[in-house]
Amino acid sequence: MQLSGKRVVVMGGSRGIGRAIALGFAQEGAAVAICARGAGALEATRAEIAALGVTAFAAPCDLAEAAQIARFIPEAAAALDGLDVLVNNASGFGSTDDEAGWSAAFHIDMMATVRASQAALPFLERSGAGAIVNVSSISALRASARSAPYGAMKAAIDHYTGSQAKMYAARGIRVNAVAPGSIEFPGGMWEKRRLEGAPLYEEIRRQIPSGRLGEPEAVADVVLFLASRRARWVTGQSVVVDGGQLIGPGS
Repeated sequence: MQLSGKRVVVMGGSRGIGRAIALGFAQEGAAVAICARGAGALEATRAEIAALGVTAFAAPCDLAEAAQIARFIPEAAAALDGLDVLVNNASGFGSTDDEAGWSAAFHIDMMATVRASQAALPFLERSGAGAIVNVSSISALRASARSAPYGAMKAAIDHYTGSQAKMYAARGIRVNAVAPGSIEFPGGMWEKRRLEGAPLYEEIRRQIPSGRLGEPEAVADVVLFLASRRARWVTGQSVVVDGGQLIGPGS
């Protein structure tokens, strides 16, 4: 992917998709900084990154708090000696159609993406080949009775991705998004539902042509491509990574 020596920040990079993205960049030889709220998982992932022989920086950050994002981005850029790639991955998973659900989705999914991008902008501009990858969801592409706030904010992120691409093109920064389908990983929501025998798990599994949920590394590979020079003429796009979940089961 020609990412060796790149300097990458992954917001929400301690577990699941974020962890896979961070480790994917490190395996390619990039220096990586991550943040999250949970100190235990954060340090464990930082150690995994460092074990790959690259610079690894981690710091706690509540992505619902503007001041903490404003602090973390410059710290990360200083630790990495610059910044080439920003990945906005964090989510509040706002599912309930109430104040709590909408607050989580707005402040973490939407505003953390806005705030981190704005804080990273001067560093990415100095890179000369900066890239932002926002993590959206296929929930942005269809209505849902289960997660209205989450889907609405992910749709807003897709729209904002295109706007960012237009705003930042003259500064040499590309902006794209990935829209994962249902992804299963240890400790994640879908693993929990599978272990509990929740009917929804089987319902979702049957929607996917291959008959299984995805793994975080499948999403990470697309993120790495979009951040790399191989995608140098790709900007303003949202790439679905769902194993065909949106098109439904096979005949």
